[in-house]
Amino acid sequence: MSPVNSLWFKWKSLRLPWRKSFLVGSDLSGNTFWEFQDALNAGRYRRIVKFNPKTHYGDVQVTPQWHQWLRYVRTNPPSLEEQQQDVLRQTQIKQLARLADERWASKASYLDMPQTQQPAPATQTTDATLNGTQNNTTPAPGTKKGNHDETPAAKKDPWAAAARGAPSENFQPTAWAPKSSQR
Repeated sequence: MSPVNSLWFKWKSLRLPWRKSFLVGSDLSGNTFWEFQDALNAGRYRRIVKFNPKTHYGDVQVTPQWHQWLRYVRTNPPSLEEQQQDVLRQTQIKQLARLADERWASKASYLDMPQTQQPAPATQTTDATLNGTQNNTTPAPGTKKGNHDETPAAKKDPWAAAARGAPSENFQPTAWAPKSSQR
């Protein structure tokens, strides 16, 4: 800020009795914040922000501290040091968020396809002692082990008998025929 501007800002910030508006402060982007007496309510001061007229309305950025002051949430306006510390805090949070995103991206996700082929879970054991069918006798070389045939018997479906004759098996929907109302 030039010395002329700083002198002008100091002059405008003096609360002289004949002055109607007072400069309260400015933010880091050059917006100035003013307080003036309301014409309708003489005891109340109104607060406004003035920005560079060359700036588009959509590009005006008001920091949260100044927004709080404008809405009477805080009584004292924020200082330049407080605003600079807030900008530093925001950059630190952005850096920590970037590091957290990198850590998150480096971890494997449960939704991703596995990169290595995992072995299938064991469903049967090969050790006869674990199955509980330990057999101490060894069969003769020409005899068959056990008393069942070489071809396995056809397995019966336990649900096949239960499904036959169910009441809903032969159900066919019919057209809707409303009953006449009784009066």
